[in-house]
Amino acid sequence: MKNILIINAAHPFAHSGGRFNKTLAEFTVNYYSDKEDIEVRKVQIGDEYDPEAEVKNFQWADVIIYHVPIWWFQVPFGFKEYIDKVFTAGHQNGIYMSDGRSRKNPAINYGTGGMLHGKKYVLTTSWNAPSTAFTMEGEFFQERSVDDGVMFGFHRMNAFTGMELINTHHFYDMEKNADVPLELEKYNDFLKQLAI
Repeated sequence: MKNILIINAAHPFAHSGGRFNKTLAEFTVNYYSDKEDIEVRKVQIGDEYDPEAEVKNFQWADVIIYHVPIWWFQVPFGFKEYIDKVFTAGHQNGIYMSDGRSRKNPAINYGTGGMLHGKKYVLTTSWNAPSTAFTMEGEFFQERSVDDGVMFGFHRMNAFTGMELINTHHFYDMEKNADVPLELEKYNDFLKQLAI
């Protein structure tokens, strides 16, 4: 039996209604709910939650799938608040014991105090920016990928807890040129390749 926690980090704010990420999260829930020996739980950012109960969700899960729209080159503020509250509640309580260092030699082993070893995660992001903004010389992101640029800190945060990345999938140009059926088809292929 595999336990999958799906987190939809989108929540309504200003002109962002979160429709694509809602569709994506529902697609993911349906994809895995149809599989034998898989149990799924879903968290919707913006809904009320108990940080202690969310810590238990992370402990329960074998795989966490994050669906994150990018707002101003960061995660949405409601998702950041969720992370801050839940991971703080998980200090010495299932998410991380410490930062991993000892007082005898505080210069080494930072980031090794996580308690979620053996657990894995998948990250999707959705962007207004086209993919060429990340890959073309002279374009905005200076040829730095999503994972090595804007989301690098997010990946290190998960590593700090002991989790290991399975893979990422990024959706580009979703505001001006979205072809949602095509994107979901590509995403379906991505899920098949994950072999969770």
